[in-house]
Amino acid sequence: MRPRIVTIYTDGACEPNPGPGGWAAILRYGTQETILTGADADTTNNRMELQAAISALEELRTSPPGPEPLRVELYTDSQYLQQGITAWLPKWIAHNWRKSDRQPVLNADLWQELHALAQQRDIRWHWLRGHSGQRHNERANRLANEAMRRGMHSS
Repeated sequence: MRPRIVTIYTDGACEPNPGPGGWAAILRYGTQETILTGADADTTNNRMELQAAISALEELRTSPPGPEPLRVELYTDSQYLQQGITAWLPKWIAHNWRKSDRQPVLNADLWQELHALAQQRDIRWHWLRGHSGQRHNERANRLANEAMRRGMHSS
């Protein structure tokens, strides 16, 4: 049986960094689309990038689009997210959440949550250059910035 594919585009925003931030995820399956956004009054851009991916995978866990099997193609313009989940995470786990310089991994709480969610899916993690004209990435960027501005005005 051929896996069904959900395509996800994520982005995070923070201005200043650290400061108020927002995140967005666009989940696309066939003709269905789900938009998720959120904000945090005091955060960093990297935390917002991670939160976007976590929220998207959590949405699939609680509201999957039909029966399994399901493959996820996740696109991000964050090298921190893409490299972290594909290259750095196994080393961090092996070294008890410490980096090669023996300092604690930043954002370990979110990395641990993302790792747990990622174990439940067949995920391909793709990096794409930000602001390069890819329409869903550009849209995720706009949504993350809008969420950040809404969050700034609601606090």
